[in-house]
Amino acid sequence: MTQTPVSASSGLEINASRQFTSWLYEQNLSLSFSTYQAGKVFFIGLQPDKRLSVFERTFDRCMGLYSQGSSLYMSSLYQLWRLENTLEPGQVHNGYDALYLPQVGYITGDLDIHDIAISNSPESENSQKLIFVNTLFSCLATVSETHSFVPLWQPPFISKLAAEDRCHLNGLALRSGKPKYVSAISQSDVAQGWRDKRANGGCVIDVESNEIVLAGLSMPHSPRWYRDKLWLLNSGTGEFGYVDLERGVFEPVAFCPGYQRGLAFHGDFAVVGISQPRYNKTFSGLLLDEKLQAKQAQAHCGLLVIDLKSGDIVHSLHLEGVVLELYDVVALPGVRRPMAVGFKSDEIRRLITVGTDS
Repeated sequence: MTQTPVSASSGLEINASRQFTSWLYEQNLSLSFSTYQAGKVFFIGLQPDKRLSVFERTFDRCMGLYSQGSSLYMSSLYQLWRLENTLEPGQVHNGYDALYLPQVGYITGDLDIHDIAISNSPESENSQKLIFVNTLFSCLATVSETHSFVPLWQPPFISKLAAEDRCHLNGLALRSGKPKYVSAISQSDVAQGWRDKRANGGCVIDVESNEIVLAGLSMPHSPRWYRDKLWLLNSGTGEFGYVDLERGVFEPVAFCPGYQRGLAFHGDFAVVGISQPRYNKTFSGLLLDEKLQAKQAQAHCGLLVIDLKSGDIVHSLHLEGVVLELYDVVALPGVRRPMAVGFKSDEIRRLITVGTDS
């Protein structure tokens, strides 16, 4: 049973499961997710009457998202952005209690940036560094004031920094504020070599030791360290679970009816993004297809809320229409109803904030 569909934009309907809005209210939480396929960032919250609030902005090929304090970081086609919530606690703008305004942008070129994160800088305990997965060059990188990027690390099997997307490095997990684990579709060292290893060539790599801590995965995405566990989406099989680092095995927790990308946590819950697979050479022939058929299920696009204690999918948000694929999702704790300012309207010209001299 779902609520009345919400029309987010022309050609798109969003259906929330019956208790989804109650869960958002109880958790004092809102969510944001990206779809590179439609070039949109969505903000999901609650209206004053507790009905679902859906707000969207257009950013070309937006993918990676990372939330920290009042800042929201986002990768797009050839830029990395920091959006800042300009509202103070208790402030409201047109009924919204968070207003994310683009403040800083870096021109990176089209690097096919996937996951992004803010890590503690090794140079200083008080400084932080914006790190991203540079998928085109098969490395972790950071932004530069003078160049497209600065490479920081590459997998041990990558012999050359080249714009060839050799292994399809995609996911990044921080541990104790530092880059610790990454996911890749394969261990290939030739241009586009990962495409031949989609079914079982995926791996997780320890950034500090260069060890392969887990192999044999199927198109893994979104590694995240949470509550002393390394969580992961084994997207090619449709399984959400965690890595048993001592045994070197993947432990499934829940099957998700869709191609998974995007993973966030809040309290006892995980929020997983699912997409409708494109049946081309990238997505065809995966075990996910067989599992969906065996369960007589159809792949959906949207968000799933998983109870970490039981492994049950307890709430969901389904997208129907023009949005078919998601990439990332972040939790925005303490925010009831978020919105953002984009570049397509005059609002960004008129919205001026004044800081204080500290």
